[in-house]
Amino acid sequence: MGTIDCDMVETTPIVFHNRLYRFEYVRANYKPNRIGTSYFRFIDVETRHPTPAFAANYHLGSAHVQSDTVFVYGVNAWGGTEIKAFWSDDLKSWESESVLNLPGWKIYNNSVCEGKGKYIMAFEIGAPPEETGVPFTIRFAESDDLLHWRLTPSECVFSKERYTACPALRFLDGYYYMIYLETMPGPIYESYIVRSQDLVHWQNSPLNPVMQSSEMDKIIANPRLTASQRRRIAGAVNINNSDVDLCEFGGRTIIYYSWGDQRGIEFLAYAVYDDTLESFLRGFFPEPKFREPT
Repeated sequence: MGTIDCDMVETTPIVFHNRLYRFEYVRANYKPNRIGTSYFRFIDVETRHPTPAFAANYHLGSAHVQSDTVFVYGVNAWGGTEIKAFWSDDLKSWESESVLNLPGWKIYNNSVCEGKGKYIMAFEIGAPPEETGVPFTIRFAESDDLLHWRLTPSECVFSKERYTACPALRFLDGYYYMIYLETMPGPIYESYIVRSQDLVHWQNSPLNPVMQSSEMDKIIANPRLTASQRRRIAGAVNINNSDVDLCEFGGRTIIYYSWGDQRGIEFLAYAVYDDTLESFLRGFFPEPKFREPT
């Protein structure tokens, strides 16, 4: 559909009380940021109104809805050692608690979903070397209540052999589906999808990539963008479709993602798949066609 903002990267669409919201990690260098430090917020997509800022000085967040409560998870620094949970039933008043502390680790992006009898968090790491292999790498934690988290065994990982970043995790049909970022020769950065039943053995989709950069990313999808912003978009280097996150709303799959040069010049765009999230995920893993023996 095109670009809706400049200098905005990590976002998560959610449905809360039958309304579509976009969680945003507002970086300190986001030009409209008047607070002077990073924070989190939600945007009501229909009205475009923001909720009050919260989680000052936390970074790289993601959001998850469970019943009448919204949970947000963020890290205390880029490459931090602590993940904190923030939760609210009205998107205005927030409680918080440290839920994962890993001294010596470097933690970045995260994603949470409800799995089989428990919740699973995927989180991107850059250290320690024995857990990371080739940075970046995705590790996992599990919880019974979204507040008390424990690391899964080290074999639950994707992937220590190469750069794999920016996870978006969902659960369907007994599989954990994960969209993540691959780096390709160039370099260029593309979003791929894999799935696993045990977080150890992963199946690659034969239809990858999920998204790749193109001139369509530069379509103006927000009429409020200024002339200056439009010039920036038109002239920007684009080698990247990253930080994908998604949800189902109104029978369609809503997808937010970042594009740009992967060096700090970044833009927020969105896409729509005109069917359910289940259809979207299953479609990347088509069933083999049965052939009659000859």
